[in-house]
Amino acid sequence: MVQPRFLIVVYPAQGHINPGLQFAKRLIHIGAEVTFVTTISAYRRMNKAASIPSGLSFAPYSDGYDDGFKHGVHDADHFLSELSRCGKQAISDLVVSAAKEGRPFCCVVYSILLPWAPEAAHELQVPSALLWIQPTTVFHIYYYYFHGYDNAITNNGAFNDGPSWSIELPGLPLKLKRRDLPSFMDAGNAYTFAIPLFKDQFEKLELGNNRKVLVNTFDALEPEALKAIGINFDLIGIGPLIPSAFLDGKDPSDTSFGGDLLQHPKDYYIEWLSSKPKGSVIYVSFGSMSVLAKPQMEEVGRALLEMGRPFLWVIRQKPDSNNGEDKKEEDQLSCREELEKLGKIVPWCSQLDVLSNSSCGCFVTHCGWNSTLESIACGVPMIGYPQWSDQGTNAKLIEDVWKIGLRVNKNKDGIVESDEFKRCLEVVMGDGDKGEEMRRNAKKLKDLARESAKEGGSSDKNLKEFVDEINQKERAGPQV
Repeated sequence: MVQPRFLIVVYPAQGHINPGLQFAKRLIHIGAEVTFVTTISAYRRMNKAASIPSGLSFAPYSDGYDDGFKHGVHDADHFLSELSRCGKQAISDLVVSAAKEGRPFCCVVYSILLPWAPEAAHELQVPSALLWIQPTTVFHIYYYYFHGYDNAITNNGAFNDGPSWSIELPGLPLKLKRRDLPSFMDAGNAYTFAIPLFKDQFEKLELGNNRKVLVNTFDALEPEALKAIGINFDLIGIGPLIPSAFLDGKDPSDTSFGGDLLQHPKDYYIEWLSSKPKGSVIYVSFGSMSVLAKPQMEEVGRALLEMGRPFLWVIRQKPDSNNGEDKKEEDQLSCREELEKLGKIVPWCSQLDVLSNSSCGCFVTHCGWNSTLESIACGVPMIGYPQWSDQGTNAKLIEDVWKIGLRVNKNKDGIVESDEFKRCLEVVMGDGDKGEEMRRNAKKLKDLARESAKEGGSSDKNLKEFVDEINQKERAGPQV
């Protein structure tokens, strides 16, 4: 049997790169060959220290922003235009070249925010599929936003009415308030390019015959959303897309390949973590993009001091807006010296190594979907402090649907006060009924996540069936 060849195209951001690479490795594990396509800037951010699995090759292309796009500095419209133009050309060159060599690609799989990728695949008569790297629930919210619910949400609803407003969408068993909706739906958000891109993405998905949507979730996590009727798409749960060493154990060497560029020795904090009692450590990290303002940092610091528990807090270095040099956020903390007597402050950490350590009892998180799935797969309850994009919806699922954590509340000035952080920490880390329930639920979802990824599990079967179907299409000839 001829080895199937896939072309995976991802948006040049870390939150897209990591699940895209894990998806590539899943395909390789079941006998496929993969070429991974992204920009030079994204390729440079990958962890080159890890071994590249056999069957995986990279085809980075230049979009003119080889040092990376900087929001607020570069023109977003120009960047997206060049990303589209150069990306389409890269796909075309690769597909044409592969066909001439007699080893054609059987499918183009593309991540979100790349509506030009399925367009290129359609023109080249190659099947395509969307890799949706957010929850299935968020897919539904965007779908209905673009199919008659936009006015209900924006003009007459969430972003105009008071806190009592809520909306129910078909197939989703939850009421959504303004803070539960993707932030891009707020016309006042700074990323004005996002909604047009998502709209274009859905239009391209609906125009073609390739309505396969591969979702970074698993059947037991979002059963209603995956099976919801009324949407003419085939939603396929193939997640969680996290390294095998922390999930199904098929490949113990599969740890952090494709991770962030920052490589720091982890022995010093892992050894410290391992010396702490089971479930005693508070892990705090707000992702690779979120930067908290100084007043908010102080509130987090005070809450940690008042809790008196050991903690590991990741505080990234951020560029100084005046001279571009790195400026350490932790240097701004007035209570830093006291904090370091109690816990550890680090500029980076291997998140899965931390979450899978038995001492980790709680994850204070921005609720990015990758972080959320990693926490679920490790069975760690969460305290959500969402910032933007899908994170508000993810926090809603964490608190109200899966009941594996709490979401913090902001005061009238938009700040989460130390008392609020402390309240949530005391519940999640405490011995009360609610904390116990969250830990039980987190353990249950951990087991279900691992079960889904095992040989014969739902995600394993779903992916193999998808590949089999693609192989059948390839044998049947070009799809116009």
